[in-house]
Amino acid sequence: MTSHEGTVFRFPGWICDLITGNLERGYASMKSHATPKMALIVAAVGLGLLAGCSTTSSKPKLSSEQVMEEGFEGKGSIAARLSQDKGTQADKMRMAYLTEQLALNKPVKGDLASWNQKTTALHEAAVELANNAPGALVNWKAAVDCKKCHSVHKPD
Repeated sequence: MTSHEGTVFRFPGWICDLITGNLERGYASMKSHATPKMALIVAAVGLGLLAGCSTTSSKPKLSSEQVMEEGFEGKGSIAARLSQDKGTQADKMRMAYLTEQLALNKPVKGDLASWNQKTTALHEAAVELANNAPGALVNWKAAVDCKKCHSVHKPD
């Protein structure tokens, strides 16, 4: 077993200059020390990192039905365990993801503004649980009012 503790990776100075905004010095240094191929690789990596900066997608990966089935259906559901303060940290993290997915969906029935308000409140409460924030359980129980949402948004 090898240890990499204490190992420091250092970027060449011209990369640091480009990253920190000292473009003139970075470009001049790059021209004298870097090959064009190396500059293209750095540019491609930088663009790849920028493209991967978005943490949320505007398109849901799970439908509302899938979220309900996985997270909310039944007395032993993740939502029920969390409401009883019996959920694990993994349950909390999964619920934060599920409620994010729910909020990305559009309502089948009812007003979009109402949907956004209810699903955002539910998601924020789930994130508070996942972060073990003080008062998170109380906020969760207030937000996870099934009837309040279903009476307006669940199809007949």
